[in-house]
Amino acid sequence: MPSTRRTARQTDLLERLVALLAAEGFAAFTLDELTERLHCSKTTLYQLAGSKQELVREAVKHYFREAAQAVEKQVADTSAPSERVVVYLNAVAERLRPLSRQFLDDMAQFEPAREVYEANTRLAAGRIRQLIADGVAAGAFRDVHAAFVGEVVATTMQEIQRGEVGARTGLNDAEAYAELASLIVHAVSP
Repeated sequence: MPSTRRTARQTDLLERLVALLAAEGFAAFTLDELTERLHCSKTTLYQLAGSKQELVREAVKHYFREAAQAVEKQVADTSAPSERVVVYLNAVAERLRPLSRQFLDDMAQFEPAREVYEANTRLAAGRIRQLIADGVAAGAFRDVHAAFVGEVVATTMQEIQRGEVGARTGLNDAEAYAELASLIVHAVSP
């Protein structure tokens, strides 16, 4: 059973695993292939998680936890309400940019990883609701229904996540988030 506190070596291994999976996906990898590519033993991998499925879930959680912290840091450095929405969605887009289509497709097909992505999408939509509500309260945005705008964002984010937006528009996930940022800010601006 993996410990909740990782050593520096385990953290480095997890980050290398995340980079590998983000670049190439994970469905086709066996544990033997992962140990070969990461230059470690199965025992070392099992210190991170007890099975390949748990390892993938842990890698996805790690990726999105790190991404959320980076996104929030960028938002904290911004004060204007409209800029905060743009910064937030553009930062999300930047965090999605390194994820290969194979990784996103594998994540969509693997329920434990999909659940992590969906939970993060819900949190992101909630954050947008809050940013819109803050902007309305500050008088920077029109008096829009922030919860409704958040629902529109959440629905769009879910379609982006499932690859539906990309299939219909040709945009990758990062480009779709950038377009969503522009659309939302223009829609709520006075």
